[in-house]
Amino acid sequence: MPATDLSPLWQPTHAGDIQLPHRLVMAPMTRDRSTAEGVPTELNAEYYAQRASTALIISEGTQPSPDGQGYLLTPGIHSPEQVAGWREVTDAVHAAGGRIVLQLMHTGRIAHPDNTPHGRQPVAPSAVRPAGVMFTATGPQEMPEPRALSLDEVATTVEDFRRAAAYAIQAGADGVEVHGANGYLIHQFLSGNANHRTDRYGGSLAHRIRFAVEVATAVADEIGAGRTGIRLSPGNPYNDIHEDDVHALYPALVRALAPLDLAYLHLIHAGDEPLLATLRSRWPGTLVLNRPGADLPTRALDVAEGRADVISVGAMALANPDLVDRIRSQAPLNTADPATFYSGGATGYTDYPTRTTHSTPRTA
Repeated sequence: MPATDLSPLWQPTHAGDIQLPHRLVMAPMTRDRSTAEGVPTELNAEYYAQRASTALIISEGTQPSPDGQGYLLTPGIHSPEQVAGWREVTDAVHAAGGRIVLQLMHTGRIAHPDNTPHGRQPVAPSAVRPAGVMFTATGPQEMPEPRALSLDEVATTVEDFRRAAAYAIQAGADGVEVHGANGYLIHQFLSGNANHRTDRYGGSLAHRIRFAVEVATAVADEIGAGRTGIRLSPGNPYNDIHEDDVHALYPALVRALAPLDLAYLHLIHAGDEPLLATLRSRWPGTLVLNRPGADLPTRALDVAEGRADVISVGAMALANPDLVDRIRSQAPLNTADPATFYSGGATGYTDYPTRTTHSTPRTA
């Protein structure tokens, strides 16, 4: 395939029960623009609807419970008001011809009490404080030591994911993505440095993967496996995660998830090509690949050569509401402005120009 051939991206496919008109998916990106109560707004609906030409929108991380919130102004899906707010978003996306799944994200220990509706201590697999600070309304603060979840609370958290998935479908979403990556709660259970448990959720590989499999199973049982995806980031050290057994851990996890027949597996690729090949061979369904920083020909080659079925992009979709049109027409792309990623309001959110409204790419 020629290096500039993007034709593999434009073939229709499916992710479980969700039909995709092509293979370019919008990756989940936290934008900190919901209300203080975690309710999506008209501005959020406008933002997502602008990007409805991507094959599938995976929403920003959405907390399944009050304990799941780590950041300011992130949306939830555990109250009637949040369901109504998300219904406004999904209706707008569907009216624009798109498809959207809600990413369910429990941040675990990556949190601060000042950012939650109840002001409680963060929860995690174990009482191990993460390195780093959390931005709060009063400025950056060190993240506190979390409280270890009891066995009963682990079971309750699984049910929180189940209920949130049901609410997502009630809100009109086409499915959900379980966030098992980037150092958040599910990833914390997988990691030896964040999980010091000695019960059935800690220690051996079989024990450390248990929580991830239980959450995925509960969600799939609730809304159907064909509408349930899961995101993993093998070897990603983000949010103070250390993994020294990725070549054993992730094949075991993928082997345990494969019988669930989920809609897709979404992998954040950290550059370990042999591991990617192993996981690809063990996943029988749709594999969505996020290869940070890669150009589009490289991503198209991943599809052409079978390393992925679908590719996801973040900053490109953030900065280009008409990304699909720009790529197809070989038009220049807008440049994402990191200064406005989390700043609030329409600036750097819904004001990126389309190819037909502005001929000069916005620059950072």
